[in-house]
Amino acid sequence: MAAKKKQQTHAKRARELAVKERRERKRAKKAERALAAEGGLPMNGDESGASPELPEDESEAAVAPVEAS
Repeated sequence: MAAKKKQQTHAKRARELAVKERRERKRAKKAERALAAEGGLPMNGDESGASPELPEDESEAAVAPVEAS
């Protein structure tokens, strides 16, 4: 029975460490974004300031309609 308790304790410690690391990474990202905003730099790291996931022109993202025959 003692082994089960010990495993639960290890699992709890691992979860706590994971949460702590996530919080630290989040704080570091937040501080980096604040520093970039303060310096007038783009937030996502590229020089244009545009998001790389989204096309600049909305027509590029639109899908051409299919004609019914």
